[in-house]
Parts: sequence; C-alpha cells; structure tokens
Amino acid sequence: MVDFLIDGPPDAETTVALAHGAGLGFDAPFMNIIAVGLAEQGVRVVRFEFDYMAKRRHDGKRRPPDRMDRLMATWRDVIAEIETDRLVLAGKSMGGRIASMIADEVGAIRLVCLGYPFHPAGKPDRLRVDHLVALRTPTLILQGERDALGVKNEVEGYSLSDSIRIAWLPDGDHGFRPRKRSGRSETENLETAIAEMAAFVTGLGTH
Repeated sequence: MVDFLIDGPPDAETTVALAHGAGLGFDAPFMNIIAVGLAEQGVRVVRFEFDYMAKRRHDGKRRPPDRMDRLMATWRDVIAEIETDRLVLAGKSMGGRIASMIADEVGAIRLVCLGYPFHPAGKPDRLRVDHLVALRTPTLILQGERDALGVKNEVEGYSLSDSIRIAWLPDGDHGFRPRKRSGRSETENLETAIAEMAAFVTGLGTH
C-alpha cells in the first residue's frame, strides 16, 4: 500500500498524481509549493513516494533509487489506487521521467515534467529522450533555462514528439532557482510554473 499526501478539493474535476525526484521526499519544500499552489487553483494533487524513499523515511538510511522496473511498477500501483477518469501524471525530475515512460500505456490525459532530466549532469551525450520521440500524451515540460540536466540551447536541438511543449523558466536551474544577477526571483519562477501547470492540466492551456 502506497501512502499519499493529498491537497485540493476532493471533488475536483482533475487529479494530478505527483512524484518526487531522486533525492526528494514527497514533502520536500519544492513539492509542497507545487502541490499547494495547484490546490489553490482547484486541482486535486495526490503525492506519493517510491519504495526506496518510503524506506528512508522509516529508518533514516539513504538509498539510491529503485530499479527502473520497480519505479514504473510503483507508478502503476499509484494509478490503480486513484479513482478518476481525469488523471494527469506529473513528477519532479526522475519522477517525471518515469511518468513519461508509462503515460501512453496507462491512458493519462496529460503529463507534466518539472525539470526533465534529459541527461545526467555533465554528460550531455547520454540522452534520455528515445521514448519522447513517439510520446502521444499531451505533455508540458517546465524547464529552467540553465538546468544542468538539459539547458535551453541543448534541448531546443533535440527531436521530440509534437505532443510535447516546453515552457522555459528564466535563468532557472534544475529546481527553477535563478541567479540573483538575473533580476528574476525563485518565487517568480515557481509562481510561473504553477500557473502554467494549472492552466495545462485543467485544459485551459494550449498544447
């Protein structure tokens, strides 16, 4: 049984299942801000943790992420437990990457990736985009312009499915934080990300 954190109205038309990144728990500050921000826009948000993170919470021992097949299986278990006809899959970094690998299979109405890990940091030749070429699920990727796992000038050269739209957060890093000299604040980038995501998942945003 997977534990959930739930925000937003129980009778919301749209439910977002939100997965954490490789080093984040489901109650990390970034996750809290996104979930609460969406809930304030009338979206129901269901957060969960992968097995390795749930074990860390229990005994305090840091573990690497589960194997890919186990991460995918956890996502499927979560989807099976959420009873809704309008389910959006979403995730921070690794959580979004795994969601993107099963979105077509499970019939998600939309997909949102918060900082997609296009490649490992410092290894732009090890791309993680093969499955994104044929992705059919309408997808929004919210990406910092200087994300070390996929900066703007790199990503704009990738061949991705027409179902994918990328919204760039000015001068943002992997957590959407801009540099002070940019004149942009972290709060502004997070507010922009929430607004873009809320419009997209409720069907108001264009693909």
